[in-house]
Amino acid sequence: MRTEHAIRRRLGADARQNALALAAWLRAGGMRFERCHEGYWADKFYWLIKYKDEYVCFIAINGAAYETEPEGWIIWSEDSGSTCFEDFPLDERTREIAWSHVDVCGNCGFCAGGTRKTIFGKEFNNVCRTPMIFANPDAETLECVKSIVEIRKDDIVCKHR
Repeated sequence: MRTEHAIRRRLGADARQNALALAAWLRAGGMRFERCHEGYWADKFYWLIKYKDEYVCFIAINGAAYETEPEGWIIWSEDSGSTCFEDFPLDERTREIAWSHVDVCGNCGFCAGGTRKTIFGKEFNNVCRTPMIFANPDAETLECVKSIVEIRKDDIVCKHR
């Protein structure tokens, strides 16, 4: 099932609008959506978002392991071990939003446990493999997500030069 189809069928009006806007923005930016068909995520509405065959973020629509609203969605950031989020200069508000969404490891089994990581100039302990998590983002938080995706995309572009 295409991501947009799942969004239309499974999300309420406000969440649907934000999720469709993000999906359109990601596609316009050259991102590729791959539905995950293995392991825990095989029967869920979960997509790996890639740029130049490298992970940029992940999106789950209703039914993720985390508690969300009945019609919720989640975006996880990805850095693939890069330091791209370490000291990138962001405005204060965007940094605060990112910091409030740091993904603290919950020992879910997908990684070997959390690590110490610097995210936009601030150090955090026990950070998951996916540095930030955004559940049911509002419009302001969605702008932060877009900034994070752009930082990761630029990181990939620089790596391929």
